[in-house]
Amino acid sequence: MRDRPGRFAVEVFQNEYLPAAGREVNAVVTVTAAAGPAPPPAAVVLLLDTSGSMQYPPGKLWQAARAAAAAIDTLRDGVEFAVVTGTHEATELFPGGGRLAVADPAARAAAKEALRRLHASGGTAIGTWLTLAERLLRTTAATVRHAVLLTDGRNEHESPEALRAALDACAGRFTCDARGVGTDWEVAELTGIARALLGTADIVAGPEGLADDFTALMATVMGKAVGDVWLRVWTPRDAVVRFVKQVAPSVVDLTERRAEVPPRAGDYPTGAWGDESRDYHLCVEVPAAGIGEEMLAARVMLVVPDPAAPDGPPAVTLGQGLVRAVWTDDVTAVTAISPQVAHYTGQEELAGAIDEGLRLRRAGDGAGATARLGRAVRLAHASGNVATAKLLATVVDVQDAATGTVRLKTAVSQADEMTLATRSTRTVRVKQSHDAREEAEPSSEAE
Repeated sequence: MRDRPGRFAVEVFQNEYLPAAGREVNAVVTVTAAAGPAPPPAAVVLLLDTSGSMQYPPGKLWQAARAAAAAIDTLRDGVEFAVVTGTHEATELFPGGGRLAVADPAARAAAKEALRRLHASGGTAIGTWLTLAERLLRTTAATVRHAVLLTDGRNEHESPEALRAALDACAGRFTCDARGVGTDWEVAELTGIARALLGTADIVAGPEGLADDFTALMATVMGKAVGDVWLRVWTPRDAVVRFVKQVAPSVVDLTERRAEVPPRAGDYPTGAWGDESRDYHLCVEVPAAGIGEEMLAARVMLVVPDPAAPDGPPAVTLGQGLVRAVWTDDVTAVTAISPQVAHYTGQEELAGAIDEGLRLRRAGDGAGATARLGRAVRLAHASGNVATAKLLATVVDVQDAATGTVRLKTAVSQADEMTLATRSTRTVRVKQSHDAREEAEPSSEAE
């Protein structure tokens, strides 16, 4: 039996009542983690864009080096790390030799000395950077493996297929936070990298903000207590999982990333966890049943791989919750709406409305953009998503938030539009009646 990696609590929120012949069951699963007493072994690779465009404006490359140094200073002793520079190819800046360094005062000083030698030239091929990160992280036994990627441009020197292949090879090997500095990078490209590698994506409009951002990112990574956690969903015979989405703190569709675990279960990756809480929206289609019947529609578990069998199925259960289905002719019971399911359905629609509205705006469809962004304003107002409401106000003049009455602004900075696009999937939590973290139970072992 191995040490338990912290505590996990799983809560299920749903309206379990279905009408006669009803088949679709929706539930929001809230998972709350509390870190264990000792942090697990961790490894980090910093991926720094040093292509020719990093020369402009003057000082950008120096700010990137300063940010990397700040991140290195945030590493606790014993964490393995490396620094990779990226152009149309990837280069090991520190420590070199296909290995990772171990953080201590001497290693930090040597890494920061290497950062003083940065120079900018060449193109951009992000897939090669990620591939080198995977090769370096493959050498460690650390359970928390992470990369931070910084770029200021588009992936112009390799094909989309090459980047996709690199992401497929890296998925499940490590997580990655991606940052775009300035406004010459592609939002869809960077957010796609973050989604594939279960990290975050964001804009740092001015290079002077990089050091603070990198320090915060690294502090979060240092707070991770468990790596490679999977959400396992078991369903009964003839039931089908329609989708699994993370809906807080951001919207991430995990449906297509299912790994089959016979019999009748599938695992969905969630990455590493620290002291935090996340929400997942689960939709299951069950066989129709008669009035008065009930069934277990799904069992949701948090599981981690067995380190003794890294290529085998997850073996340790950290927590679980049950999703039920009950058929009734009680109209009041059937029509009751779960506040959690309703809230996150709205948050998912909000993200989609922003994405579509910005696309229509770029295409010159003012009427369509106004309608979709107005809908987004209304949804943000209704759900209390203040941060997104403020970002929307940079691209539309809000006349009535409650009704979504807006007018497109004639002049919008590229940085404001990219910030809204990058952060559109961030959600606000639905208000709970109590704090699940306070009730987190110690891990239970099963399977």
